[in-house]
Amino acid sequence: MTPANAVGRRSFLKHSAVAAAGASLATLATPARAEAKDPLFKISLAEWSLHKTLFSGKLANIDFPKVSKEEYGIDAVEYVNQFFATKAQDQKYLADLKQRAADFGVTNVLIMIDGEGNLGDPDNARRTKAVENHYKWVDAAKFLGCHSIRVNAHSKGSDEEQAKLVTDGLRRVSEFATGPGINVIVENHGGLSSNGEWLANVIKAVNLPNCGTLPDFGNFRGYDPYKGVAELMPFAKGVSAKSHNFSEDGNHVETDYVKMMRIVLDAGYHGYVGIEYEGTKLSEPLGILATKKLLEKVREQLS
Repeated sequence: MTPANAVGRRSFLKHSAVAAAGASLATLATPARAEAKDPLFKISLAEWSLHKTLFSGKLANIDFPKVSKEEYGIDAVEYVNQFFATKAQDQKYLADLKQRAADFGVTNVLIMIDGEGNLGDPDNARRTKAVENHYKWVDAAKFLGCHSIRVNAHSKGSDEEQAKLVTDGLRRVSEFATGPGINVIVENHGGLSSNGEWLANVIKAVNLPNCGTLPDFGNFRGYDPYKGVAELMPFAKGVSAKSHNFSEDGNHVETDYVKMMRIVLDAGYHGYVGIEYEGTKLSEPLGILATKKLLEKVREQLS
């Protein structure tokens, strides 16, 4: 190697090193671009959207992941325990369900729990029974790879009495779920739970990191839904996009989805938004697809 070539090589290496360092700094300085590849929020399908089909026997719970992926192009599902009520401790069934979801590349998100008693029952024995009834669903959710079970906050008595009772029931289920690492999330689903302020105060009183909310766009009766969702979003570990009727341009009649999703996103939430169609003017399949299309349009608009 001649001296001139040596100098040239040193110069080349120096410039290469500077260029490499610059590229590294550029990569470190632009994480937002990498993050931009992730969707603003993800879309899941709540099984209740197909409750008529399921109750009629035309669809079985075991096939829900396949239908979600193949018929609707949705790769995440939210189960409803009513459709496999006797299977919470059936390991063979759960293993089959888990495998089918995996085979179709579907994520199991959560299980919605109904019919297991009131977590705020004024009778201590019945409340304890309700609490313990939820344990098997915590274990089932863990086995399936879900992150949460959705529970109800039903009770009787004055607002204050119900808050104390529900707080007790929720805390006990959440304490049990802490070990398996499952969230216990409450939907605004009738009674005082459809009062955003009341439910938010209950979650604060439980004061456990795995106890949160599943704000539903449409379950506020006589209560401002936008206010209610805003009150529940600080504790949200899921969001339920309730839908009923659509205008000719594809927007939802009862709910301003852009306004609602701004509230969701302003809370820093970027997880799953579950489609829960309950309309009657469109069939279940068409209602699901209309809700999906609207969520995708809003996601693009807000990105």
